[in-house]
Amino acid sequence: MPVISRIVLIGLFILSSARSSMATEISLSVAASLRESVTELSDLFQKRTPGVTFKKNFGASGALARQIEAGAPADLFFAANNEWVDYLIKKKLADEKSAGVFAYNQLVVAGKPGLKISSMQDLLKLNRIAIGSPKSVPAGEYAMTAFQKSGIDKQLEKKLIMARDVRECLLYADRGEVDAAFVYKTDALLFSKQTRILYIVPEQLHERVTYPMVLTVAGSKKAEAVAFIRFLASPEAKAVLTRHGFEVR
Repeated sequence: MPVISRIVLIGLFILSSARSSMATEISLSVAASLRESVTELSDLFQKRTPGVTFKKNFGASGALARQIEAGAPADLFFAANNEWVDYLIKKKLADEKSAGVFAYNQLVVAGKPGLKISSMQDLLKLNRIAIGSPKSVPAGEYAMTAFQKSGIDKQLEKKLIMARDVRECLLYADRGEVDAAFVYKTDALLFSKQTRILYIVPEQLHERVTYPMVLTVAGSKKAEAVAFIRFLASPEAKAVLTRHGFEVR
């Protein structure tokens, strides 16, 4: 091979290596019900930010927080309630100054079209109800609080089927394995196949469904992660969330 050709190849190799070393990966830990919206937003940011890639981990908020505590890589955490963001802040694993609200949602009861649910008391007529496990799934916590405030928690104990997250709750309802499921409005509208929204749970029965976001300590030191969380507060990002059915400020 001519000397010049070898020099060109070496130069290209060095340039490629330099570009590779400049690439930055942002690790996201995301509540399951935010999968589509966060994926769209990260894709949008990646297209306009050369050298940035994303690694996404979806699941129940509590499980994700525990993973971060155990050392799982994460630059930005999206939860389905404030509890797990506060948990990581108290553990000094998240940057409190970066914490903010990403979006809002509503808790609903989804089930077969023939069912009529006009109050929490009507749930007593059902045989099987799916909720996310309250220990790790915020939607399950919201549901349990609504049961307690309605005075029906004891009567529903043997009717509850625990799921890993809201998507699994909806799947149980779609398959007919349960009569109804407590899920978020956005999931019921976008992913329900055989069910429909039967009842919107009054917000006075539980805390407002809030999706907070926070940079981890590692993420707060990564310029690209900081730039991404700023992008998420932009009108453009909020428009994406609205299109997915979320409420924004």
